[in-house]
Amino acid sequence: MTDQTNTHQVTLNYYTLQDLRTIADSTPRLELHPDVIAKIEAGAQFVLEKAAEDRYIYGTNTGFGSLCETRVEDEEMELLQYNHVISHAVGVGEIVPEKLSRLMLFIKLLTFRTGHTGISIDPVQRLIDMWNNDIVPAIPKKGTVGASGDLAPLAHMALPLLGLGKVHYKGEVVDSATVLQAMSWEPLKLKPKEGLALTNGVQYINARGALALMRIEEMVKTADLFAAMSSQAFSTSETFYQAPYHETTYHPERKTVAANFRNVLEGSNHYELPTCNNSKQDPYSFRCIPQVHGAIRQAVNFAIDIIEKECNGVSDNPLFFPESNQILFGGNLHGESTALALDFVAMATSEMAYISERRTYQLLSGMRGLPDFLVNQPGLNSGFMIVQYTAAALMNENKVLCTPASVDTIPTCQLQEDHVSMGGTSSYKLETIVDNAEYILGIELLTAAQAIDFNKPLQLSPATQKLYDEFRQHFTFMERDRVMSDDMERARTYCAENRAKWIAQFSLA
Repeated sequence: MTDQTNTHQVTLNYYTLQDLRTIADSTPRLELHPDVIAKIEAGAQFVLEKAAEDRYIYGTNTGFGSLCETRVEDEEMELLQYNHVISHAVGVGEIVPEKLSRLMLFIKLLTFRTGHTGISIDPVQRLIDMWNNDIVPAIPKKGTVGASGDLAPLAHMALPLLGLGKVHYKGEVVDSATVLQAMSWEPLKLKPKEGLALTNGVQYINARGALALMRIEEMVKTADLFAAMSSQAFSTSETFYQAPYHETTYHPERKTVAANFRNVLEGSNHYELPTCNNSKQDPYSFRCIPQVHGAIRQAVNFAIDIIEKECNGVSDNPLFFPESNQILFGGNLHGESTALALDFVAMATSEMAYISERRTYQLLSGMRGLPDFLVNQPGLNSGFMIVQYTAAALMNENKVLCTPASVDTIPTCQLQEDHVSMGGTSSYKLETIVDNAEYILGIELLTAAQAIDFNKPLQLSPATQKLYDEFRQHFTFMERDRVMSDDMERARTYCAENRAKWIAQFSLA
């Protein structure tokens, strides 16, 4: 619900991913900064002036897509915008979570704030009023090709302005007409260009990408913590994360991972144990953690930069520039940057899960003094054997989903829109990969804790001892075979709920 005690003023400032996280999590009341209002009003007035001229203005007094040279009469411009919204509301599938719809709406407000889209203040203020009264558009999951904008999802976002479609309201998905009547709000009549301004742009896939990255950004940090737990359990060497070794590289992300290891492992004796490899040549899933986790961080940082820029830019076409008396036509409706970034970070997130699964596998291998499958009386008991099968199955799904959607295009609109980003698919599959990665990382922590209990000479570092003690309050040692499905579900939830706390508690960079 909207926090009525907290008001956020939408400004012309640059919004970071952390800013978007704060807005999405705290849901403050929204209002527009006076400078934003002035720019929106100037842009809208400019559109009305130009619409009165005898000229082609795409989507204002012409049809859409390949119908761009079909003029409509002046008295039909309002109907054109209405028809545009209702004809483009072709989304299918489940209704996305309210949090996603809210974030999409907020990012849409960011694209309006410069006035370049030509939308007037009325529909913008109605969207804000809906937010402030916990009336959130209900958006079907599928239907966007990620160019020409996220037409279908954004049209569904716009339908309630017309008294159509559905909204989240008081915990239910209901007809917007009923809610508008209860609020004594009249459906809006859209002015020239406003329907197109509402549906054009890639705010849907940017919102999906932003929410995924909020989770991934935390996961890459706690992945270092879980890997450190596994390293102690497996009696690895200490050399692979020492600072002098990483002074030989120009990748700062590797240095960050190595520093996290030194921080959380200070005081552990894992590298002094007799089970440690004499040549200090641990399997790559341990020895190459700084290199792999560092590369994952690079991909994540790249994606965050792209999504932030996309969310702060003006994603629409055409754009209006009253200060220079120009209307410019182009392709700011194309989601290629987002699609490529999400496909890239999907591969990185999958790799984060894959190297985690490999560490889990090593802990079950019967090496370094650990029993087969981390259980007493292996044979009678299977222990963690089949837990790793689930991780393997999830990894297989991730590998399939890592096929980039952005390398495909299916031409639309009589070849007028002949190259599209398919960023919607990029965003859907990234979400699934993140879900699977959460399970796999939770399984690693379960497995590492079990292995630590069998590594009797091991002295954990003070930091990891805290994590282990806390973990064992919720997850007991497996003495003999038991149903592990519940443990795995709870481990995923436990890790997700505690990531932010651990990042602060263990000073993970």
